[in-house]
Amino acid sequence: MYTQLVETGMKGVKTLEDMSPQERAWQEKINGGVKVEPKDWMPDAYRKTLVRQISQHAHSEYVGMLPESNWIGRAPTLKRKAILMAKVQDEAGHGLYLYSAVETLGVSRDAVYADLLSGKAKYSSIFNYPTLTWADIGAVGWLVDGSAIVNQVPICRCSYGPYARAMVRVCKEESFHQRQGFDIMVALCKGTPEQKAMAQDALNRWWWPSIAMHGPADEASVNSAQSMAWKIKLNSNDELRQKFIDQTVPQIEFLGLELPDKDLKWNEARGHYDYGQIDWVDFFNVVRGKGPCNEERLAARNKAWDDGAWFREALTAHADKQDAANLQQAA
Repeated sequence: MYTQLVETGMKGVKTLEDMSPQERAWQEKINGGVKVEPKDWMPDAYRKTLVRQISQHAHSEYVGMLPESNWIGRAPTLKRKAILMAKVQDEAGHGLYLYSAVETLGVSRDAVYADLLSGKAKYSSIFNYPTLTWADIGAVGWLVDGSAIVNQVPICRCSYGPYARAMVRVCKEESFHQRQGFDIMVALCKGTPEQKAMAQDALNRWWWPSIAMHGPADEASVNSAQSMAWKIKLNSNDELRQKFIDQTVPQIEFLGLELPDKDLKWNEARGHYDYGQIDWVDFFNVVRGKGPCNEERLAARNKAWDDGAWFREALTAHADKQDAANLQQAA
């Protein structure tokens, strides 16, 4: 989801028979539920996949602050401002946890962040849509963070220890974010007809991006099988998408809003909701940089980086000064 289209670098899934003795012992450890730690031996493809996945997840958290932060000053009450400010601050913290986790794989935070600023690295397509009204803040918290929780809870059990442990706190905070968003939607739906119409409009616009953000359909997700064999990923894209839809439709009905998909209906035989066709053309256009806000989001992150150059230079100069003083004292 936050790591859409991450490639493993593998052509098909290796069987135990195809592996070297070292790789086979490592895979059997994973199969037995033992976590991989930073100093452990691991295949290069596994390491590279984790670097791409965790860094893209970190980028998503960092870029994900932007659609909501511009509403802090426009939130309708002081309480709503304080809650939204805390939520945006949480997202920054999630990015820091994840940048720290990716550094355990032997890459620098500056290097992976440079890939974001240059446009080389991806982040979740969901953050390239605009937040047009206050109801969008409710929809983002309820739908986007709700979809994130469905995807991220299994990552708490993934095979790489630092990633799994970072996600425990992230998921706890995301559950607060989802409740915050749903609370906004409840207030709007209990308000005036205009406010309820605003909530319906936000639901209509955020529904399809929220179910697409789990990634391509399983038959088109060529790297999922290897990631699942490595236990980086524990569920398929379609499984996660179905779980999100099944838990969210009753919430839509509770709010008294219309279902945003005319094909959305309960299938008694399957025990799940059926749903309509996702516009994958739009999804891939947004992933590849042609969404409504792609350029705006990257421009904002580059501006923040450039504006902070003086502070990074001051920190470096201070550290150099301290090192020089320590060396002189030691001499």
